[in-house]
Amino acid sequence: MTERRVTIRTVPQPADLNVNGNIFGGWVLSQMDIAGATVAKARANGPVATVAVESMKFHLPIEVGDVVSLYADIEKVGKTSIAVAIEVFAERGPNAQEHKVTEGCYIFVAVDRNGKPRPIEA
Repeated sequence: MTERRVTIRTVPQPADLNVNGNIFGGWVLSQMDIAGATVAKARANGPVATVAVESMKFHLPIEVGDVVSLYADIEKVGKTSIAVAIEVFAERGPNAQEHKVTEGCYIFVAVDRNGKPRPIEA
């Protein structure tokens, strides 16, 4: 098993709660978008735009106090697009036990100065 590199590590705050007392799903989606864009931008050697969330699955809720780690890995590179697989884990409890809480695949397109799609170098 190879060592994975965390793309983002953060701690959600009480302001990020939903009406059920867990972290709002939109907060998680935005963190995933940031993590995916960071990886896609590096691969595209320039700006990217999110064009789709190809898949999304919520496994467990995130709670206030969890340490949230996002891992983003390139799944596929096309002519102008990059698919990024993103997994989210939460560490909680006295032993900081890690739980996979969310996963998804985001699609980004490399864009030029005018916001138009541009080719990605091989």
